[in-house]
Order: sequence, then C-alpha cells, then structure tokens
Amino acid sequence: MADPSTYRPRTGEVPDSPGVYKFRDEQGRVIYVGKAKSLRNRLNNYFQDLLQLHPRTATMVTTAASVEWTVVATEVEALQLEYSWIKEFDPRFNVKYRDDKSYPSLAVTLHEEFPRLLVMRGPKRKGVRYFGPYAHAWAIRETLDLLLRVFPARTCSAGVFKRAEQVGRPCLLGYIEKCSAPCVGKVSAEEHRAIVEDFCDFMAGSTAKFTRRLERQMQEAAAEMAYERAARLRDDIGALTRAMEKSAVVLPDATDADVIAFAEDELEAAVQVFHVRGGRVRGQRGFVVDKVEEVDTGGLVERFVEQFYLDGGNEVPREVLVPALPEDAELVQEILRLARGARAELRVPQRGDKRALLETVARNAAQALALHKTKRASDLTTRGRALQEVQEALGLDEAPLRIECYDVSHHQGEEIVASMVVFEDGLARKSEYRRFAIRGVAGQSDDVASMHEVITRRFRRYLEARESTGEAGVLVEAGAGEELAEQHGAPAAEVPAGIDPETGRPRKFAYAPQLVVVDGGPPQVAAAQRALDELGIDDVAVCGLAKRLEEVWLPDDDAPVILPRTSEGLYLLQRVRDEAHRFAITYHRQRRSKAVRVSALDGVPGLGEARRKALLRHFGSVKRLREATAEEVATLPGFGPVLAAAVVSALHEPGATPAPLAEGDAAEEGADGSGMLHPQPVRSGLPG
Repeated sequence: MADPSTYRPRTGEVPDSPGVYKFRDEQGRVIYVGKAKSLRNRLNNYFQDLLQLHPRTATMVTTAASVEWTVVATEVEALQLEYSWIKEFDPRFNVKYRDDKSYPSLAVTLHEEFPRLLVMRGPKRKGVRYFGPYAHAWAIRETLDLLLRVFPARTCSAGVFKRAEQVGRPCLLGYIEKCSAPCVGKVSAEEHRAIVEDFCDFMAGSTAKFTRRLERQMQEAAAEMAYERAARLRDDIGALTRAMEKSAVVLPDATDADVIAFAEDELEAAVQVFHVRGGRVRGQRGFVVDKVEEVDTGGLVERFVEQFYLDGGNEVPREVLVPALPEDAELVQEILRLARGARAELRVPQRGDKRALLETVARNAAQALALHKTKRASDLTTRGRALQEVQEALGLDEAPLRIECYDVSHHQGEEIVASMVVFEDGLARKSEYRRFAIRGVAGQSDDVASMHEVITRRFRRYLEARESTGEAGVLVEAGAGEELAEQHGAPAAEVPAGIDPETGRPRKFAYAPQLVVVDGGPPQVAAAQRALDELGIDDVAVCGLAKRLEEVWLPDDDAPVILPRTSEGLYLLQRVRDEAHRFAITYHRQRRSKAVRVSALDGVPGLGEARRKALLRHFGSVKRLREATAEEVATLPGFGPVLAAAVVSALHEPGATPAPLAEGDAAEEGADGSGMLHPQPVRSGLPG
C-alpha cells in the first residue's frame, strides 16, 4: 500500500487549467483517468486525509504510485481525451457499464440483394438496419408474424433461399403468402426492396400512411364488389393495428427520445434505457456498474452517455431524458450534438407524460438492481469476500488482486497447448489472456513437463520485460521514451517501466500475479513451483485445483486445503480454473482442425490437400468414399483415371487408415456406421 504523500506533486507544479489526469500503479498500469476544469483543484482533492475520502477513492490513491496530467485548451477537448484514454487503458477504478443481458433487435439486412428480416443479437454490423432492442425475442417474432401479412419480405436463411432457387419451389411462407418469394422470381429484386423499405418506414413510426392506404384500397375493392380482396385488406388493417398496439403510445407522435433512469446504492448502480421513437417505446436495455469511484447520479449520467453513445455506437435521439444533470451538462450536450450531427438535448423532465415515463423506467432500474444482487459473480462485496477467503485459506500476505490460471490440453499427446487466463479483482480480464503451443516432443503427453515449460516461458518473459526497462515500477532513465512522454504530457524520465515506449501500451507479460493457479494436483503444482524457483521468483504464490474433489493443493504439502462447498473463495477458483480449461480446449481444437494427419492416402502421388478436400466435400463421409468406384472418383475435377484408381486402391489395401481430413474439418466416421461426420472427442491434458 503506497503513501499518497510520496508521489504528491509539489506546490505550484500542477497548472490551474482544464486537462486530463492519470493515476498509475507500481507496474505503470493506468488505474484511473479523470478530467477537470482545474487540474490543480481536482488533484488537491485526492491528496488529503484518507479518512476524509470515499473508501474506494482511498483505495485508489493508496494503490497508485504516480500521477500525471495533460493540459488541453477546452473542456470539450478534456472530455474527448478522457473518453479515448478510458477506452485505451481500461482503468480498473473507472466506472464501467456492463450490459446485464444480450437484448435482441429486429434487423433488416439492407446490404444484401434480397434484404432479410431476422432477430439479431450482439454488436451492430455495417449495412444492417436495427429496430429495438426488445426485451424478448418472442415479442419480435410475434410482431414480425403480424406484419408479414402486409409486408411479405424474406425471412429465410441464405441456405434455404439458395435451395429454393435450385429446386424452383418456394418455402411454406411463400405458399401461404407471408413471403413474396423472390427466390423463385415472383417479385424482382427492386420490388422486394420496395416491400422492405415500406416495412422499415412502418417500424420507424410512419404507421398512419400505411393504414390509410389499406383502408382506401379496401373501399375501392368493396366498390368493385371484389369482396374477397376487401376482406383480406380488412384483415391486413387488423394485423397492423395489433402490431401497433404492442408498442403502446406513451408520448406525442413526434417524440424521439431515450429515457434513462438509475437505481443505486453505495456499491453499485443499475441503469435502464427506454427507447422512444415516434411516441412509442420501441425497446429497452439495462446495464449494471460497480461504483469503484465516488460518483453521484449526475456523474453516472455523464459516464453512461459517453460509453453508450460514443463507445457503444448507439443512435443519438433528439432528446435524452435523465434523472439528474451532470456537473458539465452543457459540455455533455455538446458531445451528444457532435455525435448526432444535429441538435440533441439533455434535460430532466419536470412534469407530464415524460416525467411519468421516467418514473416507470426508474422502477425497472430498481427491479434490475435487486435482481443483480442475487448474481454473486458480479457482486462487488461478494468478490471481495472471495478474495479474502482465498487469502486466508492459502496463507497469503495480501488478497490476490491478480490471479493467473494455467491449463494444458492435448489429444493423445498430439497438438499440446496451454492457456493462461487472468482475473483481476475477481473479474476476467480477457485482453491479457495468452495461449502457448508446447514445444515438447510430439506424441509425448507429459502434462507435468508441459506445465513446467509454460510457467517457465511466461515468467521468463516477465523477467525479460523487467530487465529491458529496469525493475517493474521503476521509472526509465531520462532520454528513453521521449515521444511517449510527449504524448502523455509527462517528462521523459517519468514514463513507467511497464509501458512500451514505442506503442504506449502495456508490455506483454509485464505484470506478475499475486497467485498462480494450475489445473491439477500435486505433480502440476510441484512443476509450477519448480519453474518459479529456477527463475529466482519468490514473491508469487502457487496452488492447484484438482477436479475430482475440488481440492486445493499447495507446494510441498502432503494434504490438500479443503474449502467448504459454499465458499465464495472456492467458487472463484472454480471459475478461474474452468475459464482456463475452456480457453485451452478452444485453442487445441483450432490447431487440431488445421493439422494434416498421416493416412493411407498420404502416399498417393498427385493427391494434395486441395484434392483431399474435394473428395471429402463431394462424398460427405469416409464410409461413402470407401464405397465409391474409381469411375465415380474420376468424375471429380482434377481426378484422372490413374489418380482415381490409386485413391480407391489405397483405401482398400489391408490395414488402410481413414482418409485424411481437410483443413478446417474436425470429424471422423460415425461410430454408428451411418457414415456421417461427428466431432472427435477432445479431452483436457490433465487427469483432474
């Protein structure tokens, strides 16, 4: 724990002007980024009696080892620079909003020749128009089913569309007139796109013109005594009406706004966003945040606006309605205006329908916070208790704020790989995950030797990083990293050792953990400890977690440490171990799928990788390939009679092994004799 007085700037050194400041820890990592109208006044607030600071602010200043700042001309520049640095450095003490679940949206793939309507989750893609998000996928499908009567656009996948083109028959939706069937030429690409554009206009809020148009067509059909067509148009009007009823009218038709509300306590906050377009609630989203820094509701609003509209790339509406304005409300509103490219207003509704809707959103936020409290993996208090339990169980001097876990994976000694996952403050830090291809002898599945190798390689890189810049946390010599120092507004002698002066980013393997966890029992733990001893590293604790009984093993201990099954510490170690296991198996499968295996066909002259792919793609399975004749093989492009005969002969020789898999395939002949391709089993390299 550092003493803030040891790195406090001297009197008069900090300028009284707008700027952005960064706190760094002993390893040079940025742990907090902030902006200020006056850097001098803001930084003075951090260097006061620790008892007067918020507990999390006190933790931050005692974790930090240095502070630096950059002066800018205006407050807008300060906000933009702060945003870019938070995005670049991901400081652990800054507020970070996490989506509380993946919300679905109704997507229209306008970039395709025949646009498709579908339910889509995840990040937004270029050329796709989105409506929502919605709380439930079934709500989208119900609405879509109603609207397809009026807007019969394509909803099928690319495979179904292509198959219908080949056979010349539409799918079921085409027969029941819920699809215009562009796959078989019932409508042209231009006509289908016009249908899709009408659908987008309706979803965007232009509903009245379509209702009026259908009513006019219905009356014309009735006047012409085309009663069947009039009845269908009447049903279409009913479908549109029911679809509009699913989005209740809450505000005037011209209202285009996002309504944001918070529910918070001392440790966490939940935020809910209702998207109102054309006076109707088109969707909602929820987020949760750990209040690691001392921040009021206005500060939460400012952070949320930055991350949701700038980092998240969400559409900025004309109005953003919030429960409280941030300290720099005009500055935040200017950022919204720049992001939207037009006028955007940030305000607090005082009365009327907008105020009532804000209260409804606030009730949703309160429910979301109560639900989130039940999820212990994201509970800040529970994570702290888990780290404390691990510290006490393993006899550590301090809580292991950084934990690294290692696992080895292979299949019968082939393609041996290892994974390294990192958890900081009880949460996964995926940007620092690493994976290793073990350099041992192929065909030897010595898990202990593999664990020794990966620990040695990882910490040798750590020592090399320290030697290249001096001890971790010690500042580099004057003259080094001058360009980086100029960028960060600091003298050259104050560029941290953990930062690469060429890229400005943390060096790989530059930081040591407080605890190393290995997936396995005493042999693996002993191998990891031996690797650290050989490198002269004595300040990193080691333990192993065995799968069978979930026992925690320490080096040189004959008996394991048994944590209660209800222990939060054991739950944390299990999550770390399972994440390392998942990451290792994923990498192993990637490498294994690309490996070319030795088989009976390897000796066939002229049969390369591309022709092997063609064989497997054409016949579909090894069994069918064995049953093929030389004449059938010769029909493939690139296969003459001589090569085809050689392939068939090689497959039918006594003791011949299966044909090799094409690159990217991970399959073998089905054990049920069906000839279908099934995934091969992959097991972890550790016995548990």
